[in-house]
Amino acid sequence: MQSDMDDTIYEKYRLAGKIAAQARDHGAKLVKEGVSYLGVATKIESMILENGGGLAFPVNISVNEIAAHFTPCHDDKSLLFKKGDVVKLDVGTHVDGYIADTALTVEVGTKRYTSMIKASRHALENAIDLMKDDADLSDVGRTIEETIVSYGYRAIDNLTGHSLDRYNLHSGLSIPSVSNRLNLVRPKSGDVLAIEPFTTNGAGHVISGKGSNIYRYVRSVKSRLIRDSKARSLALNINKNFGTLPFAERWCIDILPNTEVSLKRLLFAGCIKQYPQLIDAKNGVVTQMEHTVIINEDGCEVTT
Repeated sequence: MQSDMDDTIYEKYRLAGKIAAQARDHGAKLVKEGVSYLGVATKIESMILENGGGLAFPVNISVNEIAAHFTPCHDDKSLLFKKGDVVKLDVGTHVDGYIADTALTVEVGTKRYTSMIKASRHALENAIDLMKDDADLSDVGRTIEETIVSYGYRAIDNLTGHSLDRYNLHSGLSIPSVSNRLNLVRPKSGDVLAIEPFTTNGAGHVISGKGSNIYRYVRSVKSRLIRDSKARSLALNINKNFGTLPFAERWCIDILPNTEVSLKRLLFAGCIKQYPQLIDAKNGVVTQMEHTVIINEDGCEVTT
């Protein structure tokens, strides 16, 4: 049953999901020993653009203990996938601002973490089965955690799924991955949610690490205080090109020369923020699976 959503918007969400899923699956086939992170990221993003989608955020390539928030720089050709790596590919597409967010995990050349990957997939499937109008998200979180624990691992307690809105990746609703009776807000028909269980053999809690090369424009009065004309120009171009959505350092190379210096100036001025890498607190290996769904009265539709 279709959700309570305008037909035109509904079709845009569905198209975004189709493009994101194709790009995600294509990217998974590219992840092999000796292949560069940069090559995979740019090929996935190029496929999205060629298929008529927009980039909702840079392709995240988070390896081993890094749960989320990493993308390579424009000249980073030294980062290559190694045998045994556990690689999370997180892909975001939009059509006219209507977003699809999806992820999977690939193990490079070994099968040591097959069970952990399965735990995230099974947890996602069980969560999707519970999603409907007025679903109790506390029950969803408990189900995700119980599923992951049944495989002998931990769910990451401070990474959650999230609602999506037009040009807005995190629009207010959180989908927990652990038992949480404080979740009182319930989804309604027409809501769009990204559900993303993370599984680990480590602490089950992430901490912030180094910079991710992923940024977001921040509207701030401080931007008026920038004296450097190049940095000021970059800020205007970033806002024009990316708006409220995250962007990559490598996307800025054609906007302004000497990008690294200008980004540092904008960070200092508070005009942009850089997302930190999110790392398991005990450096445990992390797996992730993610789908975007549209809620309807008696269930949900997976768009990705």
